Formats: sequence, structure tokens, C-alpha cells
Amino acid sequence: MVGTRPIRHDGIDKVTGRAKYANDVQVPGHLHARILRSPHAHARILSVDTSKAEALPGVFAVVTGKDFPEVTAILREQTEGAMANMGLLSRHLMARDKAWFRGHAIAAVAADSPYRAEEALALIDVRYEVLPPVLDALEAMKPDSPIVIDGLMTNTSRTTRAGGISAPGEDAPQSNIATTFVMELGDLANGFELADIILERDYHTTAAHQGYLEPQSATAFWSADQHLTIWTSTQGPFAIRDNTAAVLKLSPGQVKVVPAEIGGGFGAKLNITIEPVAALLSMKCGRPVKLTVSRTEVFEAMGPASPAYVHLKMGVTREGRITAADARMIFEAGAIPGSPVPGAANCMFSPYAVPNGRIEGIDVVVNKPKTLSYRAPGAPSGAYAVEQMLDEFAERLRMDPLQLRMLNAAHEGDRRINGVACGPMGFTETLEAAAATEHYRSPLEGPWRGRGVAGGFWGNATVPASVIAGLLPDGRVSYIEGSTDIGGTRTTAAMMFAEAVGMPVTDVRPTVADTDSIGFTSNTGGSSVTFKQGWAAYEAAQDLKRQLIERAAKTWEVATDRVGFEGGVCTNLDDPSKTLTMRQIAARMNATGGPIIGHATVVPRGVAGGFAVHIADVEVDPGTGKVTVLRYTCVQDAGTAIHPSYVEGQMQGGAAQGIGWALNEEYVYDAKGRMENSSFLDYRMPTALDLPPIETHIVEVPNPGHPFGVRGVGEATFVPPLAAMGNAVAHAIGTRMQALPMSPRRVLEALAGE
Repeated sequence: MVGTRPIRHDGIDKVTGRAKYANDVQVPGHLHARILRSPHAHARILSVDTSKAEALPGVFAVVTGKDFPEVTAILREQTEGAMANMGLLSRHLMARDKAWFRGHAIAAVAADSPYRAEEALALIDVRYEVLPPVLDALEAMKPDSPIVIDGLMTNTSRTTRAGGISAPGEDAPQSNIATTFVMELGDLANGFELADIILERDYHTTAAHQGYLEPQSATAFWSADQHLTIWTSTQGPFAIRDNTAAVLKLSPGQVKVVPAEIGGGFGAKLNITIEPVAALLSMKCGRPVKLTVSRTEVFEAMGPASPAYVHLKMGVTREGRITAADARMIFEAGAIPGSPVPGAANCMFSPYAVPNGRIEGIDVVVNKPKTLSYRAPGAPSGAYAVEQMLDEFAERLRMDPLQLRMLNAAHEGDRRINGVACGPMGFTETLEAAAATEHYRSPLEGPWRGRGVAGGFWGNATVPASVIAGLLPDGRVSYIEGSTDIGGTRTTAAMMFAEAVGMPVTDVRPTVADTDSIGFTSNTGGSSVTFKQGWAAYEAAQDLKRQLIERAAKTWEVATDRVGFEGGVCTNLDDPSKTLTMRQIAARMNATGGPIIGHATVVPRGVAGGFAVHIADVEVDPGTGKVTVLRYTCVQDAGTAIHPSYVEGQMQGGAAQGIGWALNEEYVYDAKGRMENSSFLDYRMPTALDLPPIETHIVEVPNPGHPFGVRGVGEATFVPPLAAMGNAVAHAIGTRMQALPMSPRRVLEALAGE
């Protein structure tokens, strides 16, 4: 089964419209909710009067920040295992004494129709004291900048390998700098002394929307038996369960989350956003409540990828070997701490052997919604800086840019700046495959044309997963998992299970279960799903096979070690003419001992990072500044491509999103913190008319830490595009742009030397 291209199990439902998404949920008697949001980016809330809204016929519940339980925001008092600062997250869900960004929820209404709820919102009277906002990380770091979160102080850490965060003293000053950390390896000063060429540059990436087509939607019902059920669009039903329970001060056992199909997420649907609001309304009125946000609310309140500033200094010898690298990265976290600057720090130099290095990361809060994950969070911004500087070195040394990267490629055992030793890796093989492509070997002719290359790394996650595999009476298998499916992962899990058992994948029926029906399973994110589900599938298959062998041994009255199993068939080793198929054993399950159910709960080891190399050809119109993508190729080490079509789709999707971020996508704010392009009409994402066919080349260097050789593929592909496009445009126009997006206006400014 592994390496084939079966039709996905949910394909028919998806293309015929039978698949149920969160907004399709219809609980009898449900109410409709709407949220009143702050019109100001920074304001003190003096009063909220909801009396007129509550008196409106058809309104069943109104909640404000005062209805939320008080949850501590003190770091050392957080519950063990908390995924975030629950106190700050609760205040981000709905404002208390201050509105931290335009779009911050102030109140919510549940009514018998969406129109009635909208009418009720207009009756809520809120008095504000408007405060000056701070909208940029560099401005927010200044001593005289307005403070976003009253009482916030900087946490710091310094490590050569790993270490925790140290809390500030009680007399520390307030600050918008939430966290700083430093990673160091080797002797930085000596490394720069050994360099023949040293470059120092500043780079800037903008906020970018994840581009999911389905807005957030959730339906909540607080029943009379004090249990809460939530139907929602999420990449992490257990995170929704646990964090909703935390902010509402419920027990996790009181909350059940039913994940719907997902209309895109890319990291933005990993944690609670609207679910506790719908839940609180339901708890207040005792009726089911559905809350679906508008596209404008998605843009203004749900959170994009983090903008980043990167100051980079690197040195190389005249032969092209890296001797030292020093990076300082400043990431916007939005209104509460938690930007992906650690992701950037852990990934930016990881494809390369850097003997002497230093990385400083700074997490800064500003008056914007909390930034959310977006496919390899942080890593594209780090690679944008590193890969462009490597391109400059290649130009100065007159070296082929892929040759320079091969010369410096990390290998197993090399120590990264974060202290982690490289595991089994296929970066060299990926570079070699890129150099061998017809695209890279073909000439690029004509004026105003340029070719760029870039590499990228993502360190895939290893996290818990659970599986239940029940043998059905006809010999098929019901395969129940806890990982929500956003890229065909229910099919890849079924394929790996089928491979381990030796049965057709069409005989495996995969289902994504709710949080009451399966053991804890971590989020669908971090390029972890196929890896962890592969391990779980393998272990569940071994459990199922063990029971099949036991049933066959019982039937033949022989020891279990005298039963062989291959291709879904048990064979009597003492008399090979005696065989039992899974279908035959299944038909006699109850007569031979009852149901046969394989199960597995794993936290697997053996994770290995993924690498990608992209090649981009562009043409720039010097009259308009428009950049046209002529050709684009992705090369990536998948370890083992379980379903090659899905791997190719992930590669193409990541490239398309990265091209959009590089060329046009950005959040535009006015001086008061109002987003000026909060619609897909004004926020410019690429369409099919903007992109060429994206070519894919899968490299397979199997991961020895996985039974099927899997490496994650969904995020490494998103790391190189920003830099590959930056390098291509630089070669086309003869000047390097170090800030995104490279929109027509900015290209014209670069050509004019502005």
C-alpha cells in the first residue's frame, strides 16, 4: 500500500457536498451568536451597558468579560501542561479592563436569529478612554512606548543547548518585550576572524494571512447534566477541550469536542478562538448556541503569521565555508505573548554546518490580534534572511548557489546552534536532486529575468497519538483515530495500517473521533500527523495481528508460535495446507473469544526533520513593477512518500502560499490600528492566473526512526519560497529587496533607488 495513490476515503463526501463542516452543524433549537468588537486598537473600557440588548425580544443571553471566570495570568501559577498562558488567553478571547486591538471582543449576544443578534449588538453601550496604540515591534520596544499589557515584564533565558525561562524580579519594569532568549555555539568572535568575507544585513517580513477559506465556526451546548459539547472546526480537538475547560474553570471530563471537517487551517485553528464564547452563552441560557464569524472578523481578530525583523551577520572563507553566524530576530506576538520566534531560531541555520553561532530571539507584544501559527511558524522568516545572504556570498565568490549550499550542508551528528545534534538527514540528496532537475540545468534567457534558489528545514514534532482498530464481521477494519484530517491524513494512516497488516486499504474504514471516543491525540500540526499516526497504526496493527494469531492457534489447537501471519492470512506452520483469512476469523469472532480490537497509544521517538529546495524563475516588468512567475520547482525529502499525490499536493500548496507572501500579501493598518484590507478583494492572494504549474520532485531518504521511513512534508515546503523569490527578483532587477512583499509599487521604488 505504501507508495501507491488510492482514492481518499473522504473523497466522495467532499466532492458531493455530503461532508459536514462546522457551519453545517444543526442542533435542534440552537441560537445564533454575534460578537461586539472594539473599534479602537488600544482603549481602556470604562463601562459596558448591556441592559437594552438584554431587554430586546428574541435575545436569550448576553455575556461580557465579567462573565468569564478569573484565571491567573501569572506564569508560575499556570496549570501543569498548559499550552499557553491561560489568563492572558482568556483576556484575549474577551476584553476585561482594556481593549488590546481593534476587533477585540467586548461582548457577545445569543438570539433567535442572526439578524436579531446583530440588532442587539447595536444596543450595547460601551464607553472607552482611547489610548495611543503601538503597531510595530520596533516601536513597541522603545522605553517610552505605550504599554500594551499592564504589568507585563520580560522573561529571559540564555542557553548553549537547552534551558528554561527565568521569571523577572518583582521590581522589574513594565515592558512590551515579553520574552528574550539567546542560543550560542562555539566561539563567535574567533569565527568572524577566520572569515574572508563578512556580510551584515537587515530583513523584514510582513504579517500574512493563512488563507483558509472556512471562517471559524463553533456550536456549543451546555446540557442539564453539567456537560459541555462543542462542535467546531479545529486542528486540535483535545486542545479545544482542555483549554476551554481551563478558561471556563471546568473539568476536562465535562467537555466533549466533536471535530468537523476543516475548510483549511494551516496552523490557525490549533487553539481556542471563539469556542469558549459560544460555550459561555450556552451556559447562561441553557440552549445550544452557534457562533460563526465573518471574513472581516477573521482578518481583524483571528491573527495572521507574525511579522519579523531579522538582523543577520555571517562570515565565510574564500572557499565558501561558513565560519560564523549571528542573528537577532524580533517577532511581533500580537496582543499577548507567544510569537513563533523559537521556530525561526531552531530552523534558520539548521540545514547548514555552522561551527560558531549566536541567535537572539525577542518576542514583542503590540496592539494587534495575537499572531497564530502558519505552516512552519517562524521558519520562513528566518530562512528569508539566511538564504538571501548565502545567495550574496555565492555571487561574490562566483560560485553556483547550490554548490555553496552543498559545501556547507549539515550531516548527521553535526551540532546545531540550539545544541541539538543533527539526526539522519537528506539535505545533501535534496540539493543534488535540485541541481539535476531539467529546470535548474536549463538556461534562463531574456532581460529582466532572474532565477533564485533557496533551501529550508522544519524539525518535525513527535507527540501523542491514539488509535483503535476493530475487526468487523466481514474482515474489514474500523480504524478510529484522534487526528483531525486536513491533508488526506486519514487515508495515509489507513494505508500504513493496511501495509502493516497486509490487507487492501479499501478494507480499512478510517474515522476521526470526538474527544470522548478516543485517547488523547495531539494537534494536527508540526508536520507530525503522518509520523505519529504511522507509529500508532503500526503498533495497533501488531496488536491486531497478535490477536488474530491467537484465534487461529485456538482454532487449530496449537501454540501461537506455530502460526505464521502474512498478507492478512494465518498459516499453520505444522500443516501449511491449513490457513485462515481475516474474513474467516472475523466470521467466528464471538465463537472463539469475542471481539478483536487492536489499539495503540504512542509518544513515538525517532523523529527526523525535513528539507526542501526550491527553484524560481521570474520576469519583472520595469514599467509596472509586476513580477510574473515563469517557472517554479519544489524538491523535497519526504523520507518515504506514503501517498505521493498528497506529498506533491503539500509541496505545491506550500509553494503557492509562499509565493503569495513574497509578492503581494500583507496586512495594511492605518495609524489608529484599523486594518484597511480586511477582505479577500483587497488582501491579494495568488490565484491560478498568477502561478505556473508547480513542478515537484520527491526525494526519499527514509527516516530510520520510523517503521515506514516517514518524515513530515507539510511545512518544510513553506520555508524556502520567500527567499527563493527574493533571490530571483534580485537577479532580475539587479538590486536586492530585503523587505516583503515585493509588490509592484515596492519593485518600482527599488528600481528607482528609493
